[in-house]
Amino acid sequence: MTPDLLTKSYDYHLPEELIAAHPVHPRDHAKLLVYDRKSDTITHTAFRHLLDFLPPDCDIFLNDTRVIKARIFGKKASGGKVELLLNKPLGTDSYQVMIRGRVKAGAVLYFDQALTARVVALHSDGSRTVTFQQEGKPILFETLVHVLDEIGHIPLPPYIHRTDNEEDERDYQTLFAREAGAVAAPTASLHFTEALFEAMKQRHQIHTLTLHVGAGTFKPVEATQILDHPMHSEYFHIPAESAKHLDTPHPILAIGTTVTRTIEYYARTKRTEGECDLFLNPSNPPIRVSHLLTNFHLPKSTLIMLVSAFIGREKTLALYREAIEKQYRFFSYGDAMLIT
Repeated sequence: MTPDLLTKSYDYHLPEELIAAHPVHPRDHAKLLVYDRKSDTITHTAFRHLLDFLPPDCDIFLNDTRVIKARIFGKKASGGKVELLLNKPLGTDSYQVMIRGRVKAGAVLYFDQALTARVVALHSDGSRTVTFQQEGKPILFETLVHVLDEIGHIPLPPYIHRTDNEEDERDYQTLFAREAGAVAAPTASLHFTEALFEAMKQRHQIHTLTLHVGAGTFKPVEATQILDHPMHSEYFHIPAESAKHLDTPHPILAIGTTVTRTIEYYARTKRTEGECDLFLNPSNPPIRVSHLLTNFHLPKSTLIMLVSAFIGREKTLALYREAIEKQYRFFSYGDAMLIT
């Protein structure tokens, strides 16, 4: 079997000190590795110089999802502590969540602001289905988000080994976050400052779409063969104006893996709303996205496999090795890479 289909082929060693626990300030002072595929050359620069390397005729697509305070702490009826991480709605009145602490189906969990969660079902993947009520009455998602803003915590990724703070409420949110629903940030977008974003808008056509990033983005590939991995799904919506531009032949720069997956799902299905479960990898390369801006991702993750779909697994790992040698900072609060 080709190494490209084996999960172990996407492993690499990352020194612990290169996992970014905090972002760089100002945001655009993060490092930027630029890989030019045509010339097979690498440039090491800073994110604030991004515009110097963008193809002049490309349209740019952003994810306008907003991270919600999806982690809440409460108690069981017995008084035992419990932690709940909201992942996504399942229809109109139930939600997929992760719960730290043993619970049974039918259990009721109690939180501040008179919010309760009833456990409806337990699933083999570790997730749970719950329904929420406030003061004994069912609660709509829009209202639930406001309650979470009051009592919840920013759901920092599991590899950031610290509690969230007030700075994370700003740092773990993009400048253009609008549509509430993500439990993880589209991290390639975290590097933009107001000035850099405004300068980019002067030079390029900017379009938005929404993909609510779920906790599944951090789920490692555990199958021996990557194609046996059960890909998670995430809600997406592409406005009509954005879809119209996707149907043109213009080159596209996707800001992040979430934008890439959404655009590529549309290119294959022409659907503008629903659940995206597309798995991009070297055996399923992009057919619409021309260029990619992204961060550096976890070993053996679907995200490093997505990058490999653009430039090949061996080249991806070679770039990662160089980034490690140059002391780039990795993962959500880390540095960035541009593939042109």
